Amino acid sequence: MLGKIFKLKREQIAPIALGRGGCLSTDRIVVDGEPVGYMYREAPNNELDSGWRFFAGDEDASYMANSQRHGVYDVNTIVNYDPDILPFLDAAVGSRYERAKGTFRLLGDGE
Repeated sequence: MLGKIFKLKREQIAPIALGRGGCLSTDRIVVDGEPVGYMYREAPNNELDSGWRFFAGDEDASYMANSQRHGVYDVNTIVNYDPDILPFLDAAVGSRYERAKGTFRLLGDGE
């Protein structure tokens, strides 16, 4: 992650949601400062992984194909970028949410 200029400085990260493990997030959130627009929770890859994946929502396949545009972060870090995700962090594996008109809505199968 060398060379990235993060929107928040290390000293701006508050202890809001500690102990929740790691997650994947894109640079649209941590570098560009965009709010989370789409998030889902899959089965964790290991004991340190929460299973959460966070996106601004406008990342396409080409964007995601570049591994330099996303990384693994502590869930607490992403909550600091977008506190609106906090109420959803205990959602079950398989849960998917999309921000619509400023609020998150649970997506059903096929959406």
